Amino acid sequence: MVRRSQSSNPRSSVVLTSGADWGTRAAGQRRGSGAEFPMPRRQAAKLKALQQCLGVIRTAINSKRWAQARYTLSQARALVNALPADQTVQEREQLSLLRKKFEARGTTAAKNAAKKKPVVKPAAKKAEPRPAPDLGDRLINRAALGYAAADEG
Repeated sequence: MVRRSQSSNPRSSVVLTSGADWGTRAAGQRRGSGAEFPMPRRQAAKLKALQQCLGVIRTAINSKRWAQARYTLSQARALVNALPADQTVQEREQLSLLRKKFEARGTTAAKNAAKKKPVVKPAAKKAEPRPAPDLGDRLINRAALGYAAADEG
């Protein structure tokens, strides 16, 4: 048995435990999801916090800090849900793109997309009209093409 006191007060209750319940205690302490952050009260502050979250998510994904990206994605989701939809159209689009980028982090397509360099196309040149090739005095067999009877000549 282990004597376990919750505070430094000697009169507080003392819990005697064998350590068997530690697993259930740890299960009650979950990893923070990011949605439990102090939400700003004013709408302008919420919008500013959302834009900051988007920037943090972008840098976290680019530098492959997946835990920070996951945490901040849930913060941004909570902020988006707290704001009116008509005011956050662009932010919602950015968030969905970042979420797709975050979800595709382990796939081979994402790795190949990261390796690929963007192809720079040269400016289109005006093509000079080429003369038609001279076919000479060739005869076209119209009968073989089905335009005339074979016995006509």
